[in-house]
Amino acid sequence: MTDPQNPQSSPPPYGATPPPPPSYGSTPPAPSYDSAPPAGSYNSAPPAPYGGPAQGPIPGKTMGIIALILAFFVQLVALILGIIALVQSKKAGYKNTPAVWAIIVSSVLMVVGIIIAIALISGAIAAGAELCAQYGTGTHEINGVEVTLNCPSN
Repeated sequence: MTDPQNPQSSPPPYGATPPPPPSYGSTPPAPSYDSAPPAGSYNSAPPAPYGGPAQGPIPGKTMGIIALILAFFVQLVALILGIIALVQSKKAGYKNTPAVWAIIVSSVLMVVGIIIAIALISGAIAAGAELCAQYGTGTHEINGVEVTLNCPSN
C-alpha cells in the first residue's frame, strides 16, 4: 500500500519534461507520462554538425561499414551500398568516412579486376591463336588431351 504523503512513482520517460515543483497551498494535477507529448512540445536537439558529438546513431554509418567490408569481396554491391550510406548521412548532416572509403576501395578494386580480366582474356585468345598456327583445324592430341580446334581460315 502506498503512503499518500510519499507516493512511489516511476521516473518520467526519457525526454519528458519533469513536473513543476509543488506550490504550497494547492495541489497541481498529477502529470500523465502514458501518452506522447503534444507535437512540438518536447525539446529535440538539432543534428550535430560535422565532427560534433553524436546525439544518437548516425544514419547510414552501419551500412557504410558493411559496404567497406564488402568492398574487398563484392565490389559492385559495396559501391551501391556505399553511395546509399553516404547519401543518408549527408541528408542528416553527418560525415560518413566508412562509406567514402567503401566507395573508393570498391571502385579501385573493380577497375583492377576489369584490367586483370582483360589481360586474361587477351592471353587466352593469344594462346588459342598460337595453337591454331601450330596445329591447324581438326582434332589433335595435345599433352595427352584430345582437343578439337576450329581455326579461322586466312
